[in-house]
Amino acid sequence: MGFTKGQLDHFRDGTVPDLTGPNTRLLFVGINPGLWTAATQTHFCHPSNRFYPALRRAGLINFEIDTDTGMTAQQRNEFTTRGLGISNLVERATVRASELSAAELVEGGDKLSRLVERVEPSVVAVAGVTAFRTAFGVKTAVLGRQERPGPPEWWVLPNPSGLNAHVTIDGLADWFRRVAEAADIQ
Repeated sequence: MGFTKGQLDHFRDGTVPDLTGPNTRLLFVGINPGLWTAATQTHFCHPSNRFYPALRRAGLINFEIDTDTGMTAQQRNEFTTRGLGISNLVERATVRASELSAAELVEGGDKLSRLVERVEPSVVAVAGVTAFRTAFGVKTAVLGRQERPGPPEWWVLPNPSGLNAHVTIDGLADWFRRVAEAADIQ
């Protein structure tokens, strides 16, 4: 099925609500929703995004997401019941993250910090090192666990976008297993 460019344009600046539950132990954080994500109301839902295939390969979920329709209510429940959650640094949907300003990312870092205080995950895993550097003013951040006061543990992971093709699904799955282990999710 898919969407036409014109249909997707209607979702510019749209938002996608955070996906968290009462026992979120591992909070994945994207940079911001893409238009396809806003259209389906499902984080990381673009057909070229490797987030869900890597979660499956890592053994963290056992279902596939239909990228034309997004997560079902049952899938959302299974996801959050596992202790998994998803948010974004910036709420507004764009075609590419490069459309965001540094000020939006810094503001998003502040918003995320407030969400983390409220949800209290064990691990926060931000997908995108450049966005993390800007949002939190850590110019030397690299992939992996970050030296930040906690709890929680803060990690930076590779961005699962299809535009970040040098990281494979297997490579992403390895990162996802590491943060899941840190959050005590089997």
